[in-house]
Amino acid sequence: MNEQNTKISDDLTKRAVQVQRGGARAAVLGVNDGLVSTLCLVVGMAAAGASNHIVLTAGLAGLLAGAISMAAGEWISVRSQVELFEGVLDDLKHLIKREPEYLKHQLSHKLAHLGMVHETAHSVVEDVAKDNDNFLALYSAQVIGMNSNELGSPWRAAGLSFALFTVGSLAPLASWFFIGGHVAVIISIIVTALCGLFIGGFIARLSGKHIPAGALRQLLIILGSAAVTYGIGLLFGVAIH
Repeated sequence: MNEQNTKISDDLTKRAVQVQRGGARAAVLGVNDGLVSTLCLVVGMAAAGASNHIVLTAGLAGLLAGAISMAAGEWISVRSQVELFEGVLDDLKHLIKREPEYLKHQLSHKLAHLGMVHETAHSVVEDVAKDNDNFLALYSAQVIGMNSNELGSPWRAAGLSFALFTVGSLAPLASWFFIGGHVAVIISIIVTALCGLFIGGFIARLSGKHIPAGALRQLLIILGSAAVTYGIGLLFGVAIH
């Protein structure tokens, strides 16, 4: 039982770290955007009457543009987040030097509020405060709610976004390498829907939510997006002809 509890605790820690680093968000957004945006692109163009070659070319162009855009956006987002966190930590470091007693009092009060005996909390804080780095880490985690050792990696987030957007885009594009027409449209929708079910269920499982509900939500988003863009493509096709 102790080993199981340890494993659960470690898993929770890893999940929290991934969220703060930005990797989890980059992964989810990357693969989901790749699936939905590329499916909408190829289905809409096919409905408008574009040839198989044009649909595939547009899909590949959308894949490349989307992957680069997602990677750049995630890099900027996470880099900005890290800089904001670093600014908070720099201010906290200066405050530790100027007002250590005030910060120790705040941390002791926080630990006591969480259930620790006041005398024990005071003793713990006094011991930790002997090392500024340890005090910074504990204070930022308990009082500010930020893990100073896991601020996030812009390059990791950008790389994940690029790779997973590409992987997500290949699902609706795959059939167009071999066939075309209505058959390729149907296969694209089916493959993308299956991938969406898996991703929705996986996200729900990681977040502790109801798996079927998460999978169904993702499926409805994909089918709704495909239906709208197919309808718009038909309208444009009629107008052009």
